[in-house]
Amino acid sequence: MLPIDWPEPFGLAMIEVLSCGTPVIAYGHGSVPELIEDGVTGLIVHSIEEAVEAVGKIPRLNRRECRLQFDERYSATRMAHNYVAMYENLVKARLN
Repeated sequence: MLPIDWPEPFGLAMIEVLSCGTPVIAYGHGSVPELIEDGVTGLIVHSIEEAVEAVGKIPRLNRRECRLQFDERYSATRMAHNYVAMYENLVKARLN
């Protein structure tokens, strides 16, 4: 459970948890809906009662899928490729 109840701008702790193949339970604030696919890589909740209920649903989620999502979206290689692509687009836009 990631009990942060404020608009977390990125959520490094969440992707670290995913890198271990562990689903995340978190409130739907800030970057949570962008980082966690509800029902796939974790469960997005809106109250402490929903969070408690979500704990029992965790075994239904596939830990391998959590790790795969991390690799596809947040691994160092993936993020480096994304940064290079962004910089290339900025340079192209500046040259035009």
